[in-house]
Amino acid sequence: MLLLGCEQRLSPESSGALKLADPADSVHGSVAPVQRIVSLAPGITELIYAVGAEQSLLATVDYADFPEAAKKIPRVGDAFRVDMEKLLALKPDLVLTWTSGTPSTTVEQIRALGMRVESMEVKHLSEVSDSLIRIGELTGMQVNARRAASEFESGISTLRLRYRDRMALSVFVEVNSQPLYTVSGQHVLSEVLQVCGGRNVLAGLNQLAPIVSTEAVLQANPDVIISTEGTLRQLQQEWQSWSQLTAVKQNHLYVVSSDTTTRATPRLLQGTKEVCEALDRARGLL
Repeated sequence: MLLLGCEQRLSPESSGALKLADPADSVHGSVAPVQRIVSLAPGITELIYAVGAEQSLLATVDYADFPEAAKKIPRVGDAFRVDMEKLLALKPDLVLTWTSGTPSTTVEQIRALGMRVESMEVKHLSEVSDSLIRIGELTGMQVNARRAASEFESGISTLRLRYRDRMALSVFVEVNSQPLYTVSGQHVLSEVLQVCGGRNVLAGLNQLAPIVSTEAVLQANPDVIISTEGTLRQLQQEWQSWSQLTAVKQNHLYVVSSDTTTRATPRLLQGTKEVCEALDRARGLL
């Protein structure tokens, strides 16, 4: 399961712009591009590649697996445990962290060691473009970043127009089955549903990726259940006992890619297409 912020695998936190959590960390007036970056989230690593700035990437964390070349980048830990000695030895100009994925104690420790940190967060689709632009500014790859941001925005706009008049469907999103995790309206995946004509039935929950009970799902009675983990057969077996659910009764259970739907990167465009297609299957349009 992915950490739903910028996608480390594990307990939800976290899919996915370069929204600075602390303006004091930002050095927008930098004269020269940053040459030595360490990324502490798989999604941030993917964003760096998306703007063509991988030459600046010294190291990343576990589960940074896209594109293929990212698998060869040295690791300094994972979402929750960073090898500070290894990180310090790399002498980075900048350490990029994910607000909802990197523990605040880790960020504070990095700062205490004298390293510059920028923390990012994505809660809206528009912020994916912001993140690309910011990384472009940091690395001197502004042209590539603007192109990537424009392509993403154009793709999302096309989908909004295509699905704006589709029949509305209520949706339960499952990002982990044991325990049962979902995403709230604070997560970018909720906006993805809206683009496709869907509504997150548990959008009102307070946490980004909360644990919920089966009873909460039964009460919400969604038209559709979408899972970002496992296989369709596993999902069907998991919910088969709850035949009173509309989604189960009508066999509106679908599995989409975790990487493309929970990582706040340009691949979220592909993830949005997957979600839209799933909802159209439920509508009987595919």
